[in-house]
Amino acid sequence: MRKPGCNEENVQMSDVLCDFCMQEWTDERPMVEGHQGSCVCGQCLSAAYRAMVLTEVPVPDAPAKCILCLETRNEPTWSHQPDGPRACRRCVRQSAAVLQKATEFGWRKPEA
Repeated sequence: MRKPGCNEENVQMSDVLCDFCMQEWTDERPMVEGHQGSCVCGQCLSAAYRAMVLTEVPVPDAPAKCILCLETRNEPTWSHQPDGPRACRRCVRQSAAVLQKATEFGWRKPEA
């Protein structure tokens, strides 16, 4: 997500926000981008990974739309806040793999 009013022709790191915690992108807070500018920071990604990949989360009765892939999937989703945007388990796994490959950030997938 972008800060309201940012210059789309000259987007700076501080203009990019995590869709889940609303924190700015910094050198210490790496981000992974989803579709249409959605972003998840490393801290939120760690929390989502622990909640959905390292533990067994039941499939919800009502599917939810993932802000990262824009799909409504019949699988567990994670959100930083009860009524906030959701991330599907597939996107959490893919985002974790992408961020771990970017060795300059030193981010690692959480372990059990």
